[in-house]
Amino acid sequence: MKKCTLHPLILLSFALLSSSMIDAAEPRKPNILFILVDDQSPFDFKFYNPQSTLDSPNIDRLATGGMIFDAAHHMGSFTGAVCTPSRHMIMSGRTVWHLPIGHGSKNCPPDLEKNTIGAVFNRAGYATMRTCKQGNSYADANKQFTVVHDATKRGGTAETGSAWHAERVLDYLGERKEKKDTRPFFIYFGLSHPHDIRDGTPELLAKYGATNHKDQSSPPAPNPKQPPLPPNWLPAHPFDNTSMNVRDEKSVSGVWQRRDEATIRNELGREYACSENIDIQIGRVLKQLEEMGELDNTYIFYTADHGIAIGRHGLQGKQNLYEHTWRVPMIVKGPGIKPGSRVPGNIYLGDLLATFCDLTGVAAPETNQGTSFKPVLLGEKQSTRDVLYGMYSGGDKPGMRSVKQGDWKLIEYESTTTKTRETQLFHLKENPHELIAEHKDPKATNLAKDPQHAAKLTEMRALLLAEMRRLNDPWRYSDQPDDGLTPPKSDQPRDKKKPNKNK
Repeated sequence: MKKCTLHPLILLSFALLSSSMIDAAEPRKPNILFILVDDQSPFDFKFYNPQSTLDSPNIDRLATGGMIFDAAHHMGSFTGAVCTPSRHMIMSGRTVWHLPIGHGSKNCPPDLEKNTIGAVFNRAGYATMRTCKQGNSYADANKQFTVVHDATKRGGTAETGSAWHAERVLDYLGERKEKKDTRPFFIYFGLSHPHDIRDGTPELLAKYGATNHKDQSSPPAPNPKQPPLPPNWLPAHPFDNTSMNVRDEKSVSGVWQRRDEATIRNELGREYACSENIDIQIGRVLKQLEEMGELDNTYIFYTADHGIAIGRHGLQGKQNLYEHTWRVPMIVKGPGIKPGSRVPGNIYLGDLLATFCDLTGVAAPETNQGTSFKPVLLGEKQSTRDVLYGMYSGGDKPGMRSVKQGDWKLIEYESTTTKTRETQLFHLKENPHELIAEHKDPKATNLAKDPQHAAKLTEMRALLLAEMRRLNDPWRYSDQPDDGLTPPKSDQPRDKKKPNKNK
């Protein structure tokens, strides 16, 4: 039989055709737009708090078009600059006692920055870009992004405020379009607001009836346009929570140590003015992505590095473990995510790196300790974990610890300096605002001393101890086993640079 052969040009044509068919069948890798704001309580938004007067139409559209998380948390802090460990956890996927700063540095591998977000996605062939504030973050990890435009912008103009960060993202997208860069991108769109000093634009300050108050001796003038007081507002916190002398509780310009109604409502107005400006800037970036045809292939994450009190429970800052501060807003929108969905989630900010990798098919680094919540995003489950742990030891030691399981939440406080020892037990379904006796609501209060809940208190304390052990917490409370631990001399971050005075 005569052997059949094909002309070399025909063979080449088949090879090219086969190759193009494979390329056409191979899906585009998704982009990531990660939006991180500085100091924002989830309860600023209507989708968490229907009584909120904040206008945030672009963020609201992300929420209705994606998934809202009702139990997203940062893990805690061993310093008053809570954003510092929070941003280390975001970048590295490490838990709070396993970071390259503070006491946990002995539990951290060397050269961790080489396995943080920018470095991981650079190696995976992504185009990476970052803009955010300077200071109180993870400087070595920030440098790993290919394009970096970091600056702290907390002013009330386009050049000194949130618009500056948006312009950097818009410029970057414009350059991609001009160069016809088709690589998938990871954009870290960080903003310096609504962290104090909350100098909003004049028109947005006027909208919320707020002024940049300068007189420490008297409260600002009341204005009916100002946001209402939160339901858990108090004129003072009822006990020393172990960190009452931190900067945020004493020195924030416009508030200082005042917690009167006029001061808090004015400061919330300033917060809302800054937050609405953030929303406007996000809208500009989303519009550009849509015009470029990239929006449908982009996962958009919106969150904050931690929450903030601003009058809630008589506190001002982020050095506490109430829900307004321990929780963070979290919205995710993108391919495969059901619009208008809502889940508890039970996630940490430290789970983000694992999730970014899982969604994009990028291998997570071996140093990662977070858990991907991709199964939650795709509707396969409601939560990532059953138990959540929170800590704060940036003041007197051992400080505050919290554990949450289902609707039950425990907060422990202890100071070996002032001899403070307090316990709070809340059922969050019945008492979502964590109201205490000083709120004068008999139906919603601290249940720690209620004999009917003694068994639950014992159970939650055991759960807290188990989490402290599991996560290598170096501290113990006086009524816990010491486990042979020697309390650290210091667990403050060691940084060669001077800390940012605004945290």
